[in-house]
Amino acid sequence: MGMATDAVRRTNLSQVLRILHVEGPATRAQITAHTGLNRSTVGTLVGDLAEVGLVEEGEPRSTGGRGRPSPLVSVVPMRTAVLVIDVKVDSVAAGIVGLGGHRLPFHRLERPRVRTGIEPTVDDLEALARKALADLPAGQHLFGIAVSIAGLVDRHTNTVSEGPNIGWTQVPLPDLLLERLSLDLPAVMANDGDAGVWAEHLRGAAIGVDDVVYLSGEVGLGAGVIVGGMPLGGAVGYAGELGHMVVEPDGPRCGCGAQGCLELMVGEQALLRRAGQTEDGGRDALDAVLAAIVDGDEDALAAVARTGHWLAIGIANIVNVFNPRMVVLGDMHALLHPHVIDQVELRLAAKSLVGRRSPVRVVASRLGDDASAVGAAEFALEPLLSDPLGADLGTPATA
Repeated sequence: MGMATDAVRRTNLSQVLRILHVEGPATRAQITAHTGLNRSTVGTLVGDLAEVGLVEEGEPRSTGGRGRPSPLVSVVPMRTAVLVIDVKVDSVAAGIVGLGGHRLPFHRLERPRVRTGIEPTVDDLEALARKALADLPAGQHLFGIAVSIAGLVDRHTNTVSEGPNIGWTQVPLPDLLLERLSLDLPAVMANDGDAGVWAEHLRGAAIGVDDVVYLSGEVGLGAGVIVGGMPLGGAVGYAGELGHMVVEPDGPRCGCGAQGCLELMVGEQALLRRAGQTEDGGRDALDAVLAAIVDGDEDALAAVARTGHWLAIGIANIVNVFNPRMVVLGDMHALLHPHVIDQVELRLAAKSLVGRRSPVRVVASRLGDDASAVGAAEFALEPLLSDPLGADLGTPATA
């Protein structure tokens, strides 16, 4: 009986903290209505969470109804925060994300392709991480480390199994970072697409949408899928590699070994090549193409149209397979969204069997470059959200 009571209490604490973390501040009355628990139970749960510093109660807020106003309950943002590391092909970043999705400014470094090796990358990440850790106020707690990376991630071993666009295989990046930073904390790592779709689902363009596909374009094409409100991971976390769906069998050879993968037809290098830019020009070259589009440059417009053609084919196939309510375009493709959306919607209406019968919205990311980092932070905070009083609240910051 005692064990059952403890389990119910943990579940209820988790439910209350998760509501405040995902949906924001609420009164006790609102929490009561949301959970279906009675008022005295909610009061006790809020008190327990406040005692360990996870939530706090502000001044009572009147709702205009009868009776005494209920105090406003909110999470304490940086009481337990995570250090987030984001590894893209063209940039790396580090920052602090706390409860409620609260973020301190990210430190991002654009980098040439020659610095995608393991040692140079870890050097850059260590420097950025130390800057981020210095931002965490003294006395607040570091709960763990979250890593998002453009590559295949084996979640069982916390290693980058393969990163075709950065040239990595079997790299235990979280362990390398913990050693460099002399930290003894739990660490999680996720593919950038998986992290990005989860972030958009909780805090971005897909809030309230339970069937979502996220496509993030940089050098390659990261992707993440949510089905029925749950991330699609696969046996070891490799599901959703939609960038390696073959759309042009006679196309160029991909780093994965296949020919004509979707990412080769819609990725950054393909767009830059079509627009007459250096393929490895990175963000500066991409910005130049975007500026040329605004100026009406014919080469830039033609390059975007061709990229939009292949993106529309890819999305139509994806919609037929997953039947999502929404497709979110991130990173480079979020910037291209205004210029390609008409092509995509025409193909969905004409060529997608599912899209004709189950309307799907194709939208730009609301979180931009930070989507994958925000999603990785959510994965790292999950043990705390699942068992607020049973989780180790972390190491106090000394900065």
